[in-house]
Amino acid sequence: MTTSTSTQATTPAVHGTPPAGGTLTRWLVPVLMPVGPAAVALLRYLLPYSTTEDSQAAVAAVYADPGRQSVVLWLGLIAVLTLVPGVYGVVGLLRPLAPRLTAAVALLLVPAYLALGVLMSADITVWLAADNGVDQQTAVLLWESMHPSFGVAGGLFVLGHVSGTVLLGVGMWRTRVVPRWVAVATAISQPLHFVAAVVWPSPPLDLFAWSLTALGMGYAAAALLRRSRQVAPS
Repeated sequence: MTTSTSTQATTPAVHGTPPAGGTLTRWLVPVLMPVGPAAVALLRYLLPYSTTEDSQAAVAAVYADPGRQSVVLWLGLIAVLTLVPGVYGVVGLLRPLAPRLTAAVALLLVPAYLALGVLMSADITVWLAADNGVDQQTAVLLWESMHPSFGVAGGLFVLGHVSGTVLLGVGMWRTRVVPRWVAVATAISQPLHFVAAVVWPSPPLDLFAWSLTALGMGYAAAALLRRSRQVAPS
């Protein structure tokens, strides 16, 4: 009992309980934490078109390389399946030390990452058109006629994942669950992605930006694994 109390007092980063569930959950969640951002990093690098291009140019780019677009869709699926579990893991790590800030991170990131599935619908539609020989103008019309929920999902995603990741970096800094330089890298990663996607389109810069997010989640995952080992019953 004395040893356990001393460890908690001198190592704030391991306060709290490990993720709910058995041993599989305690190991699986940390393993998944960097996977989602890494998948998006590759997705953004391989995306055939630029976010700033009009629908005509974007559709033409997909038609020129539908195989590449198919890889993007597979990466999108990986991201959709792993990003939210990653938030679950990092929230469990930070919450005992910064509960209010952690709640804000979850409220921003979870809806944003869930919205990614809706945003993929446009890419899936254009790939289907290209793969089935539909003329490009029809594909452009489909691209431009997405349901209004697509626009709402886009807003949720942009606002949520950029601001949420900045707050995540702030939370990492305040709680010191990762090295300070990792917290800074996490905080700047998504503003940097916004620059690379919207202000100055650059796939290599976008790859680097999302890789910084993956780096931060990887360090957080390592901290979560260490905590799980320390609080796991003997």
